[in-house]
Amino acid sequence: MKALRFYDVQDLRYEDAPDPVIEKPDDVIVKVKAVGICGSDIARYRNLGPYVPGNVWGHEFCGEVVEVGEGVKNLKSGDRVVGCPNMVCHECEYCKSGHPSRCENLNTIGAYVPGAYAEYIKLPEINFVKMADSMSYEQGALVEPATVAIHGLYQTSIKMGYEVAVVGCGNIGLMAIAWAKAFGAKRVFAIDIDDAQLQLAKEFGADVLINSTDIDFHDEIRKYGNGVDLAIESAGNPFTAARVLGLPHKGGEVVYMGIPYADVPIPRFYFERIMRNELHVIGSWCTISAPYPGKEWTNAVEYIGSGKVDVLGMVTHQVNLSEGPEMFKKIIANPKGYGKVLLYPEEDR
Repeated sequence: MKALRFYDVQDLRYEDAPDPVIEKPDDVIVKVKAVGICGSDIARYRNLGPYVPGNVWGHEFCGEVVEVGEGVKNLKSGDRVVGCPNMVCHECEYCKSGHPSRCENLNTIGAYVPGAYAEYIKLPEINFVKMADSMSYEQGALVEPATVAIHGLYQTSIKMGYEVAVVGCGNIGLMAIAWAKAFGAKRVFAIDIDDAQLQLAKEFGADVLINSTDIDFHDEIRKYGNGVDLAIESAGNPFTAARVLGLPHKGGEVVYMGIPYADVPIPRFYFERIMRNELHVIGSWCTISAPYPGKEWTNAVEYIGSGKVDVLGMVTHQVNLSEGPEMFKKIIANPKGYGKVLLYPEEDR
């Protein structure tokens, strides 16, 4: 089969890879229909390199079942599915206590096992969730980034009537805005330095747009009251990772969804907000809960499939998988204008 294989920093190749084969009773082979480029893929491509040189990469995908192992009970050939890319051991104390996102052996497809930038992928049956009949493959490929935001919100106390600030309106930030509204948030503040992203945030449900290029968003939020109930850091930027601590009111919450690929220096004023305001500071990792893969996945499929949450607005580019290496080069050369990029393994789609 054809696939994108990741060899080194900025060395991604479209070439042949071994076809997956059924080896275990619960194995399921899926023909990949659409697969998204994740922000973490961009960071790893640009600076970090692969975990295993030459491995098939990619993890945001959906497709159609083509073959199942003899022990598979709930899937059959022809079923349309989304794939949870998180691999857990199901045996450590965290998995057994209902916290698979904290698994001691957690990893993601494309790291140590073949990923989804390919014509076909093999995973255990438990990793697949059936798509809603009404879902397009484009929507299916966006379920995984949607679950990142849902999982983060599930770590918080968000409820109807909350005021929420989202710092960073990239793909995860947009999803956080959409889901915050779905969870019943009364008012959502979108904070970014890009006016185009802020306008997109409005389409995803943001009520107040704040361009923080030349202003302190801490002071700007205070024009609307004493602070928000919940602040979400989805930029993954060291600067915003510190200053987001100034947004909640006393006793409020901060949840970190973005990954800062650098040290985070925290000025004293913002660090003291944790103590003086008795903040609840929460980390969020992965997309899963118990029973695996969790309500993040079933709820994402239901809400996206029914149209209650629209995810397609973040898609800016759709190209064949063969164009993947060139697309990665273009994104890191000039990231402006690239939202969610979808790749299609079928050349004649």
